[in-house]
This record gives sequence, C-alpha cells and structure tokens, in this order.
Amino acid sequence: MESQKQFKRRFSFEFFPPKTDQGKDKLQVVRDRLAGVNPDFFSVTFGAGGSTRDRTVETVLNLHKQGISTAPHLSCVGGTRESVAELLDLYKANGINRIVALRGDLPSGMGASGELRYANELVEFIREHSGDTFNIEVAAYPEFHPQARNAEDDLKNFARKVQAGANSAITQYFFNPDSYFYFIDRLEKMNVTIPVVPGIMPIVNFSSLVRFSDMCGADIPRWIRKQLEAYGDDTDSIRKFGEEVITDMCQKLLDAGVPGLHFYTLNQAEPSINIWQYLGISEREKIAF
Repeated sequence: MESQKQFKRRFSFEFFPPKTDQGKDKLQVVRDRLAGVNPDFFSVTFGAGGSTRDRTVETVLNLHKQGISTAPHLSCVGGTRESVAELLDLYKANGINRIVALRGDLPSGMGASGELRYANELVEFIREHSGDTFNIEVAAYPEFHPQARNAEDDLKNFARKVQAGANSAITQYFFNPDSYFYFIDRLEKMNVTIPVVPGIMPIVNFSSLVRFSDMCGADIPRWIRKQLEAYGDDTDSIRKFGEEVITDMCQKLLDAGVPGLHFYTLNQAEPSINIWQYLGISEREKIAF
C-alpha cells in the first residue's frame, strides 16, 4: 500500500445518463445535493456498445457547465476510431479534461467488438489522437474481471492499460478491503504505481445488489448476504446496516492510505452523502497529505 500513500486524495461520484425528462429533473436534484460537498469530479457512464452515447454526451456537457469537472465514460466496444475521435474532439472543445476509458460490454446479439478491441488499445488511441489533453482513468478489478482467464492475466491486462498511458484507475466495487490491498501489493511488485481509487457501492436494495454483483463479478461476503436476506423487505434496516458496513470499510481504506473514494450513486444522493458525513471527509480533506 505504500505506493498509494504518495498520491493526493480525490473524491468523486458516478451517475448514469437519465432516459426521461423526469429522470433528468431527478438527476439535477441529486447533482445539486452532491455538489454541496465539493467533490473533485463527477463521472457519467456509457451504455453497452455505446447505446447511451447521445444521452451520455448531453448529461456530461450539462453537468460540466454547472461548475464541477465531469468525466465521460468512453467505451471502444462497437465503435470505430473515427467515432471515438469525434467524441474526443467534442469533449476537448467543451473543456472536458478527464476521460474514463473502458473496453465496455457488447449488447446482446452484437457479434463484433469494433476497431478497438481492448481498453489498452483505447487508451493508446486517446493518447495518439489527443496527446495529454485528458487525464485518463481506467478500470481496475481487485476481485478480477469476470471474463479474465486467470488472476495473472488480469493483472497483466491492467499493466498494459497503464503502459498505454493511463493516469489513474477506479476499481469495481468490492466489500472486502483485503482484496484491494492484495491487488495493490501485486501491482507494486510489478512496478505499477498509478493511483488506484476504490469504487464504493452503497447498499440500498438487496435484490439489485445481488443482480449487479453477479454481472460484474463482485463478491458479497456470506455474512453480509445472510444479514441482508434476514431483513427481507425491511428497507430501513437494510439501509442502516448498509451504511454501517460501507462506512466501516471506507474508514479502513482511508486509514490504510487509499488515494480517495469513488461512489457509485445509481443517481441517488442520500446513501453516498450519509457515508460521506459519517466519515467526515470534508474535515479529513483539510489535513489530507
């Protein structure tokens, strides 16, 4: 973990682009609530195969104009170099200086991955096309990518993204801090030392959490799963338990010297804000190294 302690901490929140006018109105309220704690940036997701491209662009530019740096997710799956370059030029022209570069997922039924097959190829293309215009974030998987052949291959894949020009990384969410610590230790032995910021998923709904976790390969520890099952439809108890579990995990991570936290908000403000306040992040930042 020593390599991570050298980096200045940053805190961020992730949104997905809303589909409806009602969703846009809700996101504006959420954005205003989260902007009140002065995060370093927001990020906005990009649907499988670019399926939310236009909504992602609209959401990113709208949020960015409101005063807090906003980073679009950019996927190479299903796209061409020309279409990626078009987006990069658009973002550059609008003052965007951070990109979350991902391989992305293929929509159901799509057989071709596009001209750029992997995230390291996307990172390399961004650097070739835009130089140092963008701070490039990439994904990290402490519990390993669900499609990775094995742990060693996954670590090598991450290293390729760094070698291609990635500045920093955001992890898939996890509930076991040791998985993150072990991942960082392995990276240090490979001399890979960019900031790797833990992704944090507040717990608000058990069935949704199980569905998301099964898709992305995030492990829900048995003791957490059993306790959430015991609460059944008692949403207040699930929320309270979730806040306690995630706050405790975040505290352990911060105490160990992680370079920040990235909250997966699912377009909700209160779950992340509550954890933020329990941790006293605003006060902590005043003395952050």
